[in-house]
Amino acid sequence: MRRAFVFVALLAAVSCGGSGTNASTSPPASVPAATVAMAQNAKLGQILVDGNGRTLYLFEADKGSASTCYSSCATYWPPLLTGGSPHAGSGANASFVGTTKRNDGTTEVTYAGHPLYYVVTDHNPGDATGQGVNNFGALWDVVGPDGNKIG
Repeated sequence: MRRAFVFVALLAAVSCGGSGTNASTSPPASVPAATVAMAQNAKLGQILVDGNGRTLYLFEADKGSASTCYSSCATYWPPLLTGGSPHAGSGANASFVGTTKRNDGTTEVTYAGHPLYYVVTDHNPGDATGQGVNNFGALWDVVGPDGNKIG
């Protein structure tokens, strides 16, 4: 129950312009090429992370490689954007790494066809506070080495 309360409180703060990571639909002028890799998480095992070790998620509402997370959803669950061809880092399957165009013209990284996202409640490498959260109409899951959700 506490986790749900904290999640709702943080969502309200972000929706009202509160502090937190804001990588919604307006990326910086120069977005570097993204890297995805695998890292060991104490609770979940091998998980997909970005080049800085931040946990990446898939959204079960996404069908195919097209993102359905925009507006307030993308404020709370920022997409992993790339300014060039994304790279497969340590442990990631290079053939799974791809991209999809978002409605705002930015390029989002995909893994095994799933658009990838962060969650604003993860503050440090290894955090996975969004695992199994039902938000914006569907579940959010950490991604495993095979490209499927960890559940």
